[in-house]
Amino acid sequence: MSKLETVNYSQSGHVATITMNRPDALNSFNTQLRLDLSAAIERANTDSSVRVVVLGGEGRGFSAGHDLADGLGNHPTIEQTILKEYKPLLKAIDGSDKLFISAIKGAAAGIGAAVAMTCDLIVMADDGYFFLAFAGIGLVVDGGASYHLVRKLGYKKAMEIVVEAQKVPAQECLSLGLINKLVPADELMSAAQGWAERLAEGAPLAQKYNKQLLKRAQEADLDAMIDLEASTQNITIATEDHETARKAFFNKEKPVFVGK
Repeated sequence: MSKLETVNYSQSGHVATITMNRPDALNSFNTQLRLDLSAAIERANTDSSVRVVVLGGEGRGFSAGHDLADGLGNHPTIEQTILKEYKPLLKAIDGSDKLFISAIKGAAAGIGAAVAMTCDLIVMADDGYFFLAFAGIGLVVDGGASYHLVRKLGYKKAMEIVVEAQKVPAQECLSLGLINKLVPADELMSAAQGWAERLAEGAPLAQKYNKQLLKRAQEADLDAMIDLEASTQNITIATEDHETARKAFFNKEKPVFVGK
């Protein structure tokens, strides 16, 4: 992959780190950042050596959202910009076989908040916050923010945050269950990458299927989920990784998973 203009990409072991790199614009999304981030996510998703991805932002914040100075980019309407540029990268995170961890410092605003919430897990610095500012400039939430907020918070709390265009500070994000971990700002990336490294030692196929099951469980009923869990368990119990772990358990050893 050729060098990206607005995204840094690195890999250590089974962990890839993708960092949005427009710090002077608070990592707001212009056309180039949308294209570069999509390319970086595709690189991680198609690399079999990557098991966990950390997504962060250079400078003072995660992302200030859509770059208003960039207008609509390559498309005549905002609908097309969302559907043709934002939606593919969001779906690439949501539908990935890998685990994605967003590492948030400063603002995760607008579409930046939606990108962060699409990740499977979230680590936030103590100076971090979500800012759903859409209503304050006469707009509606987008990028799937409504989906995430209602499922995590329920209708009434989600409505309060959206219509009041609230900033939700780190401690409240933790209390509301919007994030998984809260850490000091100067420890953010080391905490996120350390967690990613521990998760990357797990069984990749089990993580892939558990991600699929938990996403399906948000909408399916109990009967359907028991059936789906049973059929999926039938797959994982036949894997090399399960056999390795089974033997390691009886030998009191730590299993080494290979994703087969």
